Amino acid sequence: MSLDSATRQRSTWTPLTGAAHSIAVEVLLDGPLPRSELARRLDLSAGSLTRLSKPLLDSGLLVETRGVCDPASGRITRPLDVDDTRDAFVGVKLTADTAHAVLTTLRAEVVAEREVPLADRSPGHVSRTVAALVGELDALDPRPVRAVGVGLGGRVGAGGVVDSARYLGWEDVPFGGPMEDLLGVPVVVDNDVLSLTRAEQWFGSARRCGHFAVVVVGMGIGYGLVVHDQVVDQPDSAVGLLGHHPVDPHGPLCPAGHVGCADAVLTTGALTARAGLALRRPVTVAEVLDLAEQGEPLARRVVDDAALALGTLVAAVGNFTMPERVVVSGENARLAEVGRAALEAGIRAGRNPLATDLPVDVQLTGFSEWARGAAVTAIRTFVLGSRR
Repeated sequence: MSLDSATRQRSTWTPLTGAAHSIAVEVLLDGPLPRSELARRLDLSAGSLTRLSKPLLDSGLLVETRGVCDPASGRITRPLDVDDTRDAFVGVKLTADTAHAVLTTLRAEVVAEREVPLADRSPGHVSRTVAALVGELDALDPRPVRAVGVGLGGRVGAGGVVDSARYLGWEDVPFGGPMEDLLGVPVVVDNDVLSLTRAEQWFGSARRCGHFAVVVVGMGIGYGLVVHDQVVDQPDSAVGLLGHHPVDPHGPLCPAGHVGCADAVLTTGALTARAGLALRRPVTVAEVLDLAEQGEPLARRVVDDAALALGTLVAAVGNFTMPERVVVSGENARLAEVGRAALEAGIRAGRNPLATDLPVDVQLTGFSEWARGAAVTAIRTFVLGSRR
């Protein structure tokens, strides 16, 4: 299913560089902004700001808002903002059996969402399913879809080629190119944890933080890192390295044979296996957390032991990369809330007493947040002109 020709025509963009790039980002994240404030932030003269912002205004990416009094000069000025009414973006999160999609504004505000099962995991079927979702969402909003982001658990190479995706069973699958042929708009394929990290950096709890880490706990263990305002996007970023970090020397084995690593202790399978053994019945992670909050002793023990291990993992991240903050996210992030005392004990035990406090933000995420992360990757591509 292709989007209409008008949408396709609108979907090209010109890469932004240097100060023009910085102007667009500042206004997107904090707009509307008076020109004097923009010039101050970017150390530009008024003339340079006018010259650099003109192409952005001509393209429609930036607009002038209603006149207000500029506190710096006392004059009436028309602050710059992005036009949030002109374009839409779609983000899609792929799991082993489901495609979750959201339609967002330029500032990643979710307008609509859809979810459909994947009848099979073949690239052709998945491509057609994603195209149908995009077309359905596009029909709900008058704004044309400018770009599409797709996030999945795996390693993604140049040109949207999925080098490996364990949950989908893919190896060396060209995906981004065929998707663009189906849709007629730019498609950016990204590792889902990196997309979530990009969303936290621009529109989440780590916004305006130049150095932070994201630890994801769910079906697997994910890790994202931002240093000097740049997401660390290396091939090894997508292979789950943090999942094999040891957190309990007496813990169980993970499928790779490691003793007491994060994968063996903190994943959904690990938590439900241990809790199910203790309670003598099958349970979900949500049920274990609910029981622990209600004071059930066995569930409380399972949650506190896991939260202590999560604290050990967070402390290691803090020690190795020295971030300003750590964001704990993923389907099982609630573990950090229900087991907060144990989490903090694990962090203290793993840190030098002289080290600064390590702020931990807990972000409870469902699949719509994962899909929104994929949309943010598309938005960043649109604004910055870089596919990743």
